[in-house]
Amino acid sequence: MSESAIAERSEIPPTEAPSLETPSGKDTAYENFPVGSWLLPAAIRPHVAIFYRFARAADDIADSPDLPAEEKVVRLDAFEDALLGREHGNPALAKAHRMRESLTATGITPQHCIDILAAFKQDATKLRYRDWDDLIGYCSLSASPVGRYLLDLHGGSQDGYGPSDALCMALQVINHLQDCKDDYLELDRVYLPLDWLEKDGSSVADLSAPAATPGLRRTLNRTLDATDGLLAEARRLPKGLISRRLAMEAGAILAIADRLVSLLRRRDPLGPRVELSKLGYLWCCARGAASSPF
Repeated sequence: MSESAIAERSEIPPTEAPSLETPSGKDTAYENFPVGSWLLPAAIRPHVAIFYRFARAADDIADSPDLPAEEKVVRLDAFEDALLGREHGNPALAKAHRMRESLTATGITPQHCIDILAAFKQDATKLRYRDWDDLIGYCSLSASPVGRYLLDLHGGSQDGYGPSDALCMALQVINHLQDCKDDYLELDRVYLPLDWLEKDGSSVADLSAPAATPGLRRTLNRTLDATDGLLAEARRLPKGLISRRLAMEAGAILAIADRLVSLLRRRDPLGPRVELSKLGYLWCCARGAASSPF
């Protein structure tokens, strides 16, 4: 299928979610980064939209509070079969079929999508992370492939995947902190390193409190310090990118990440969700894009 045909199909409004999917209601407005924004080349945006819909559908399965872990894995295995062409006829797997068509049209490896599915399968069965390295191992599957896909779609980077991986993993940890209370109460899932909680005199049970205890606050700050380390590596990303448009988008995302880290240091994620206002989001996008080295 040609790229133009893929683009035309991507503009068709999605039909009612088939039975394999478990729509959460989350969309691009929920994300901490611009998805398929005007900063990206117009010809590429439809493929980014297909990738996002595929990942969102799979993520929603992993995050469903109503499905047992075994059923989640079965459904995600079905997505992988469709992605790799081992299954062709099930309309319930339409997003995976369309992802496969997009990958064929663009010549991009399916490995990025396979890694994401592996992360979501892990989400279904693994609820705790013993230390920072354990958590980063998860983020290397759940987040890094997103940046790698975008790099491949835009011609790559002179610095390889490293700075992109760092930015994507930082964004993932930021999202974990934003949702730490809901993840615990709704899914019994905790992404804070257990050894840090223990060192700081806290426990996972503190995530159900109305406000962060002093010990939990220390762990949150420790996690933000480690995230700052990732962002320091990520600052090399815009300069190394081949695509000027993607460099502008990377600058915007870095500005968003910096602002969210600042807010999470000052606000309590156990209260109302810590997120940017619409005006703050737009300001970060404009300031970050303008800082592009091109």
